Amino acid sequence: MAPAGQGDGPPPGSRIERDLLGEVTIPAGVLWGVHTGRAVENFPISGTTIGTFGELVQGLVTVKQAAARANFALGYLDRTRADAIEAACVRIRDNPAYRDQFVVDAMQGGAGTSTNMNANEVIANVALGLLGEKPGAYAVLHPNDHVNMAQSTNDVYPTALRLGMLLAVDPLVAALEGLLGALDEKARAFGAILKVGRTQLRDAVPMTLGQEFRAFHTAIATEIRSIKAHATAFEQVNLGGTAIGTGLNTDPRYAPTVMAELRALTGRPMTGSPDLIEATSDVGAFVLFSGVLKRLALKLSKMSSDLRLLSSGPRAGLGEIVLPAVQAGSSIMPGKVNPVIPEAVNQVAYLVAGHDLTITMCADGGQLQLNPFEPMIGYCLFTSIRILRAATETLTTRCISGISADRERCQYLSGINIGIITALVPVLGYDTCSTIARRALAENRKVTDLIVEEELLSPQRLAELLRPDALTSPNVGRQAG
Repeated sequence: MAPAGQGDGPPPGSRIERDLLGEVTIPAGVLWGVHTGRAVENFPISGTTIGTFGELVQGLVTVKQAAARANFALGYLDRTRADAIEAACVRIRDNPAYRDQFVVDAMQGGAGTSTNMNANEVIANVALGLLGEKPGAYAVLHPNDHVNMAQSTNDVYPTALRLGMLLAVDPLVAALEGLLGALDEKARAFGAILKVGRTQLRDAVPMTLGQEFRAFHTAIATEIRSIKAHATAFEQVNLGGTAIGTGLNTDPRYAPTVMAELRALTGRPMTGSPDLIEATSDVGAFVLFSGVLKRLALKLSKMSSDLRLLSSGPRAGLGEIVLPAVQAGSSIMPGKVNPVIPEAVNQVAYLVAGHDLTITMCADGGQLQLNPFEPMIGYCLFTSIRILRAATETLTTRCISGISADRERCQYLSGINIGIITALVPVLGYDTCSTIARRALAENRKVTDLIVEEELLSPQRLAELLRPDALTSPNVGRQAG
């Protein structure tokens, strides 16, 4: 894109559009206009366009469709233009190919104005095409006067961002539910395998490998519930508040009318904020949800780190589980296989935690009646959701589903575990058990052998007290004596 009037005239097929700064040549074949073109030149920042986030595009066109319906119902937009705008919005929402026209960089100044302008221009030009007009024939249907009627970036963008969040959350939850199923399968399969529990990387009391995977399952189930609960905050929006929440340039009937249309279009219980001025500057829902994503990321990372430890070796580590081999692990050490899938999940978690800090700083940077940093908040949240979903699916299919247990290794380590003496404290007392534990460690012997040797318990009584179910289930009682 270049200022008009330079060279020998505009290239074939291009068109001239004007704004308050002057004339601009718009390339042939594009559906955006002068305001989008300015933004493309001004923000060559990340290389990630708003069209990359399909959920945001869907949110934008849904807001514009609801507004067109409301403006028609209230008598401010004629039937022809209203129908054309609505048809354009439907076409853009249903056809991902149009996302290539949403070309503004996701990292931008202006509180999302460039994004809103991009949407206005694309919708207007698609609608003009449906009316048999050429792109740029704004006397027939105008991006601002008609597509943006009764709206401001300051209520359109936050609302579209919230709608986009709701759309993006569903696939993430589906991915997490897939992981939940794989963990449940492993918890059941490993239910009878006794192993060493560990605290602070030291041997502790016994547990089963199934219990370890059941704990992973519980952690993910908790996060799914949390994500669903916190996402409902996005169902309250500031649409109808226009520039700062006062509703300037709208009919008093517009806000409730457009909210009714938004509910009809989304099928969700969308409501207007009770204080639109407060809501226009508030980004609290994004901060809270970012925290939820960070917590999910850290739980996935902790699980992945545990998998790396449990599979360490294969000869000189813990080696209680075997991760599926997915690729060669070294360019110099033949036969080496690394836990690359859990490592990738760790790195995703670290990035999500970084995005959470960025969102915190953006929230802090808002001033007076508007937070101008919502585009960065949107970039971070959409990116976090996307990579968490991809990491979860990869962890499920390329790692968790293929994990096997090394039963012999688990049995061997359980047999030499000094921590098993803890189960005998109610019978023998802490001091006696401490003495036996020290001897077992110093002499490299099993605590069970020493207890029988010292005639502290009979083999039969010892076997009864150290039954696997008694060691690993809080519901199985033991009597002292």
